[in-house]
Amino acid sequence: MVLRLRRTVEWLYAYRLRRHLAAQSWLPDHIGVIMDGNRRWARRAGFDNPSIGHQYGAEHLEDLLHWCQRLDINHVTVFVCSTENLDRRAAGEVSFLMNVIETTISRILTRPGRSWRVHMAGNPDVLPDSTATSLKELCNRTDAIHTGRHLTLAVGYGGRQEIVDAFIAYLDEHTATTETLDDLAHTFEATDIDRHLYQPGLPLPDIIIRTSGEQRSSNFLIWQGSHADYYFCDAYWPAFREVDLLRAVRDYTRRRRGRS
Repeated sequence: MVLRLRRTVEWLYAYRLRRHLAAQSWLPDHIGVIMDGNRRWARRAGFDNPSIGHQYGAEHLEDLLHWCQRLDINHVTVFVCSTENLDRRAAGEVSFLMNVIETTISRILTRPGRSWRVHMAGNPDVLPDSTATSLKELCNRTDAIHTGRHLTLAVGYGGRQEIVDAFIAYLDEHTATTETLDDLAHTFEATDIDRHLYQPGLPLPDIIIRTSGEQRSSNFLIWQGSHADYYFCDAYWPAFREVDLLRAVRDYTRRRRGRS
């Protein structure tokens, strides 16, 4: 009875927040989400293997996309796995997470009626071959979706490395020209980095949300998010609710209104 009452109150609160946001002029078009706290959530839930939290976290992605669709948020970038995760986490946890990406995430995002086109941001060379292949196939299978909704999976991703890779791509672009390094140095602009990012055609994120109570960027979208608002939520990612997303968006609209 108590649980049912709590869910009813939460549903009414979410409904009220959606009504409030529907009247706002500054809703975000692109949100980034650092999906943090999967293992801590699993430990608190009593699982013997904390890596099971990655499974629940992956399945929760479907809820996030549904909530964003309700708000008419058309671009979502989620931080699934960093290059640091691959280097520093135990081999068993990394293997478990890669399997979740190859199975659960791929299954969720290719279900019949799915309306999100999937992109990848990151270096596929640092991933297991099976994971890199699975992500490439996932992007190809959703390539024909033209709803205007775009989901970017940051896997094997590092924001600093993305900037380095973009600069290298810029230099490679000019290797066949007669320009000297001095010429390039005097004509180089920020837009040259923009053009060579992992996903250069997407709009910049308006707000970046991090779950689990941590208040760090963790090398996520540090170039694209230089002017984004940040919102930190105490809930672990698998326990992140629609009302938490709505509160984050409400906070964003208040900040935008205050700056106008």
